Amino acid sequence: MHDKAFRGWPAEALEFYEGLEADNSKTYWAAHHQVYHEMVLGPMTALLAELKSEFGQGKVFRPNRDVRFSADKSPYKLHIGATLGLSYIQLSADGLAAASGMHRTATDQLDRYRQAVADEGTGTDLEIWLPRRRWTRQRTRGGRVSW
Repeated sequence: MHDKAFRGWPAEALEFYEGLEADNSKTYWAAHHQVYHEMVLGPMTALLAELKSEFGQGKVFRPNRDVRFSADKSPYKLHIGATLGLSYIQLSADGLAAASGMHRTATDQLDRYRQAVADEGTGTDLEIWLPRRRWTRQRTRGGRVSW
């Protein structure tokens, strides 16, 4: 487990994924394995540890792709992803992404959600709220990727 406080991802994390996009091979991975562990996985693990008391245990997804049934045989994912409660965090060469929501809702939950969206009162609130959200990608701040 990573025992340092989360301070964001260094620029080397983005550079790692830029390099992996250019050369998604076992040779590249082996040559940059330490960079992945220290500059990519280490900060993600520190972030999940820092947020554990509020959101519960996080889980980092494996970096290897399942290529058994895929036409694309690239061995590695071009991002690191993790779940934390109902939230998802991802870092790639494009920057940082975070999302939250529900996956595989029960039929009654989905029905209630659809009714709320279709309702003139709550649905209208959503129509007003949604366009006001600012959807941006956070690239770097001071050479580090953070929020």
